[in-house]
Amino acid sequence: MTNSIPLRDRCFQLIDEIVAATLKGKIRSKQQVYQKLVSGVSSGTGEIFERCLDERHSSTQEQIENPVSEIKQAKAVRAQRALNMISSEWERVQQQNQVSVAIATATQGITQADQSERLTAFVRAIDPNREPVLNLSQLAQLAKTLQQEATASSESDRATELEQLAKGITGGLAAWGNLENDLVSWIYEQSQGSLGFEELSQQRGPWGLWAKKVNRPLPQSLFQALASNRPLDEWIRQQPTLELDAWVEITVVLQWLQRRLVSWFDQRVYNSKMGARLSISTFIVFAVIWSQIALALNQATVPQRERLIDSCFQVTLQILRTFAQREYFPLYGGVFASLSGNYLRNAMDYLNEPLRRVEGTQEKARILTLLGYSQRAQGRYDRAIQFHERALEIARSANDRPCEIANYNHLSRICVAQKNYPEAINYSQRGLILARQAGDKLGEANALANLGYSEVFQAQQQALDPDVYESAITYLQQGRQLLERLGDRQSQALCLCSLGIAYVVMQQPQEAITYLEQGWQAAQFSGDLYLQGLNLAYLAQAYYQLQNWSKTIYTGSLGGYLLEQIGTEDWRKAVGLLTILQGQLGGEVFQDLLQQQRSKILPLIGVDGYDYIPELLEKYRNSM
Repeated sequence: MTNSIPLRDRCFQLIDEIVAATLKGKIRSKQQVYQKLVSGVSSGTGEIFERCLDERHSSTQEQIENPVSEIKQAKAVRAQRALNMISSEWERVQQQNQVSVAIATATQGITQADQSERLTAFVRAIDPNREPVLNLSQLAQLAKTLQQEATASSESDRATELEQLAKGITGGLAAWGNLENDLVSWIYEQSQGSLGFEELSQQRGPWGLWAKKVNRPLPQSLFQALASNRPLDEWIRQQPTLELDAWVEITVVLQWLQRRLVSWFDQRVYNSKMGARLSISTFIVFAVIWSQIALALNQATVPQRERLIDSCFQVTLQILRTFAQREYFPLYGGVFASLSGNYLRNAMDYLNEPLRRVEGTQEKARILTLLGYSQRAQGRYDRAIQFHERALEIARSANDRPCEIANYNHLSRICVAQKNYPEAINYSQRGLILARQAGDKLGEANALANLGYSEVFQAQQQALDPDVYESAITYLQQGRQLLERLGDRQSQALCLCSLGIAYVVMQQPQEAITYLEQGWQAAQFSGDLYLQGLNLAYLAQAYYQLQNWSKTIYTGSLGGYLLEQIGTEDWRKAVGLLTILQGQLGGEVFQDLLQQQRSKILPLIGVDGYDYIPELLEKYRNSM
């Protein structure tokens, strides 16, 4: 081919040459076709080549369907096979070109950035929300390209930084290689229903194992800190230095751990609901880890602190944006589905800062919904309302109806907590109408549960006729039945808890216990510690109404402990009831009954949890 030939004719000529060579046996493999296409199609001519290839496909198919002779038809069939191979390899060429452009774009963005922005440019380049997403070999290619840029640079500071970035990527990939074979091995050493990330699960989870496997100082020390639940500000202070290459290394390692864990859980088709729950936990845990590192850096004195903090926020947002796009994103759950104890206490504060840096998008609306739920559970009602109202506004703009409906439902629950029952009923009715219009069955079920829940409390407040309770219970039962069909255990736990609370309010403890026991089981399955604690707290009230002191102490102790551990003020309801009972029975009798429940309590919260119960009672008395 010569450049004097028109471009379209050159494309046809290349296609015909490859087909002819294939029919003659001169081209025998896909790799040979690929090489011909790479050398024969120049940059910027791909669209014309594709049109020519489509035309050849069509004309050859015409020869097959309307043959002049059997011999020519047979030749056309073989030519069509060759054309199919060209199409297949052309897709590979296009994908490779796309990757090459991505690497070139990433390199340009990093090398041309100011020094203060260079780390951010790198984090942006490896964002899993970008297209195409760089894989391991492409990351290695990026490192190689950056090293070449460093070698060619005449500016010593710039060359040093680019070399550190390249070294960090290479080190991160090597560290990931040491961990890859042990990505999920730890899961088989414990219950597959739990990740083991939670503080309540001492000596479980992956961090200790990963610390032994990784051979790089900074990731190893981080994993050791996470394994022993040490505060990350202490971990930061113990680092002799935070060089750029080590920081990039840890960024690469954590990203690939999180991505591959989510991918592995998502593929657990034998139990997709369990897989989804573990994926949710993974997204939240890694987002909070990065946010905690940012907070620890903010309290430390380290070189280039601001750009390290900014990189933490960037990674956090990347994780949350990926999470918000998943179909299992928990519009009716919160961070409590995955975390507990000191690991959680200020997670909302950590996550709030990176969210300030992103504009109103559908993903932001969903993340705000998640955080609003968690704020409500912690008793921060005004802040929760701000989250949900902002999420509602963004969801409307983005036409995200399920998210819009979810925020009406969350606002309804907050109004109940604030004893504003008319407004709670109003929000639940709006959610119900919108859910039925949109065909959102999950939203409808939650709205029905909220409507019944709100009406129960309004009836109690206004001392209304018992028939009003029956109407409210009907709504709750409709929501429960719909949720059973949908199989959403998180919402089931909430609805069953609502039913149980309604019967506690109506002084029907036996009915209440039936639903609260089921609600506790559903909450354990979904992993929501807040709903576990809430069901247990009201179970204690139901058993108290039946004067079953042993079970009152058992459920009240568990509920109070779980709720206090996640930082919600609802622990006071359970522990306050135990304090009243302790006063009625006397300290010695109460302690004997608590001791009798020890064997049942230990498997759920451990020895430390059991030993903390008397301290919790004392904490309540001191706060009165």
